Amino acid sequence: MTQTAWQLRGRNALVTGATRGIGKAIAIELLELGAHVILVARSQADIDAAIRELGDRVTGIAADVTSAADRSRIVAHVREQGPLHALVHNAGGNIRNKLIDYDDATIEKMIALNLTAPILLSRDLHPQLRAAAGASVVHIGSIAGFVALPTGVAYAAAKAGLAQAARTRTPLVESVLSRPESLGPILARTPLGRVAEPHEVATVVAFLALPASSYVTGQCIAVDGGMSIQGLPALP
Repeated sequence: MTQTAWQLRGRNALVTGATRGIGKAIAIELLELGAHVILVARSQADIDAAIRELGDRVTGIAADVTSAADRSRIVAHVREQGPLHALVHNAGGNIRNKLIDYDDATIEKMIALNLTAPILLSRDLHPQLRAAAGASVVHIGSIAGFVALPTGVAYAAAKAGLAQAARTRTPLVESVLSRPESLGPILARTPLGRVAEPHEVATVVAFLALPASSYVTGQCIAVDGGMSIQGLPALP
């Protein structure tokens, strides 16, 4: 295997939800491997700050992936950069309620953000992905897509649709992990005995973006310290 199979020089990558948590860690990892990275996030201020921090191989666009108009702007931006070698769907969100406590609008919002938007953006970017002649598309999901949870059924259903699992200490889950009564049961069911850090998911994504992983496709890779072996307990 040639050395070029383990680097991304001259390749373009796009990461949604790219200015914090897992998304930012993924962007950093891809940059370290030589890629040009396009950041997508809703806040222009966050995009600008990330570009200043991460350097001259970064561009960005403030966009809401659930908006058809914003997805069109993302596609136009990518066209300016050339073929797209890696597309990482990381943007997502959760509202933790029991099913009977959701209204229609909230369920539709969760499905749109966590499932429909990644599918539509992949479709819209297909010409740029095809032009790369061997592109990678990676969905960042949740343990909620693999095991039963006591709340957040709309989120879980959407992540199951993406069929990708990751459980990490990020701003999205900090409200749960910061409570000892919730963190304790999680750690007890995680064979590695700790919560993952964003960079530990980012390195897996980076591998999937590399030419070295060209024969890996259609797989669900659980970056969860082994927790999906046992499932998640009902949390207080």
